[in-house]
Amino acid sequence: MDDDSKKIVQGLHKAAEAELAGYHFYLMAARSTEDEKGKEVFHTLADEEQEHFNFLKQQHNSFVATGKPDMNVRLGKPGDLAASSPIFSDRIRSRIQEAHYEMSALSIGIELELSSMTFYKNEAASARDQEVRAFFTQLADWEAGHYNALLRQQEELKQVYWAQGGFSPF
Repeated sequence: MDDDSKKIVQGLHKAAEAELAGYHFYLMAARSTEDEKGKEVFHTLADEEQEHFNFLKQQHNSFVATGKPDMNVRLGKPGDLAASSPIFSDRIRSRIQEAHYEMSALSIGIELELSSMTFYKNEAASARDQEVRAFFTQLADWEAGHYNALLRQQEELKQVYWAQGGFSPF
C-alpha cells in the first residue's frame, strides 16, 4: 500500500471511530430527553451517524484490499433539519428550567459535529483522489447540516434558558 493509501486508511479509521462515538452519544441523548420530538430527532441523528460509520468502514475495507475507494458504496440523503426548532418541540420552553440535559446535549452535539465537519474538510482538502475528495466533502456538508441545526436550536433556547434559570446578566 502506498503512502497516500495509508494516509486515507488512517483517516477513514479515525473518522469511523468518531462516527461510532456520535452514534452512541445520540442514542444516549434520545433515551435521556423527555421531549418527544427530541427523541425522534436524536434517533435520526444516531441513524445518520451509523450510516456514516458503515460507509467509512466499507471504504476503509476497500482501501485496505485494493488501495482504492469502492465506487459502488454511496451515502444516502441527510434528514431534514431545516425547521426553526429543528431538534425539540416548542413544549421544551415550558420546562426549560429543568432542561439542563437537553441544553448540555446540544452543546456536546455542536462540538462533535464541528469536530467532524472540520476533520472531513481537512481530509477532502488533502485528498489527491477525486472520489475520496468528493465523499469527504459530502460528509463535511452533512455534518455541517447537523452542526447548523444544533446551533440554531441552542441559540433559540439559550436566552429563555438563561433568563428562566436566573443566569443574568447573560
